[in-house]
Amino acid sequence: MPTARTQNLRVLEGRFVLERVSDIRKTAPETGLLALALVLGPDGGAAMRRDDTAEDGWTALWNGDDAHDPEVTGMLSAIVAPLAASELPVWTAASYDGDLVLVPARRLEEAVGVLRRAGHQVAV
Repeated sequence: MPTARTQNLRVLEGRFVLERVSDIRKTAPETGLLALALVLGPDGGAAMRRDDTAEDGWTALWNGDDAHDPEVTGMLSAIVAPLAASELPVWTAASYDGDLVLVPARRLEEAVGVLRRAGHQVAV
């Protein structure tokens, strides 16, 4: 089985907030809630929603431009492990082709440096 390698990431435009979702109907596009990701779990769920005015916003990094097979192991951990070692908080979500990794916007420069030192390419 193939394993993780260094990856190409890019910083997505905007700032995002993370919110608890208790009612999926309130996240419908008709309400104007533009979610980057919506995750449903036993607790209800969470939404990553764009809000460029958020003071404590998060910045999203995306590795899906070079899509990887879902069975490739270690793709997300290759990104998250160096960030965790540097005590950078992260929120993650995955799509079929890639992963979203959110870091606090105020620490983006630090996160980019950590990822580059780990061998990843990061387009800002």
